[in-house]
Amino acid sequence: MRSVESWLEEYGESHRHPVNKAVHWVCVPAIMFSALGLLWTLPLPVVPSGNWALAVAAGALAYYAALSPRLALGMVPVVLVMVLLLAALAAAGSRFILALSVGIFAVAWVAQFWGHYVEGKRPSFFRDVQFLLIGPLWLLAAVYRRLGIAY
Repeated sequence: MRSVESWLEEYGESHRHPVNKAVHWVCVPAIMFSALGLLWTLPLPVVPSGNWALAVAAGALAYYAALSPRLALGMVPVVLVMVLLLAALAAAGSRFILALSVGIFAVAWVAQFWGHYVEGKRPSFFRDVQFLLIGPLWLLAAVYRRLGIAY
């Protein structure tokens, strides 16, 4: 298994331009939230009160823990806030969550591709789909570095 440093370094190679970085600081969390929102609207048949968002979030956190337990621990509150927000939005109904998530997802991806156009480099996930999970860690790792926290 590759090290988290290797993943983050390779991801960072196509995220050096300040505009692209700024776009990613907004859009990566937006895409993460909207993806969870889309999954929230899909029931999980094996768990009557569950949904795919919770299952996928648990799987992503397990993947993060395998890469870096400290980064995984930092992702727990991020995921928790998103899940709690979706739970609160559930009162408005699945159609509302679906419409909101589709809108955020579409706008954020357009912005991401524009950021990569400005950067002049293709998104990392074209090389390896796992980079879709690395984006949030890349942001959190930057926060950790700024705070002097090892990961």
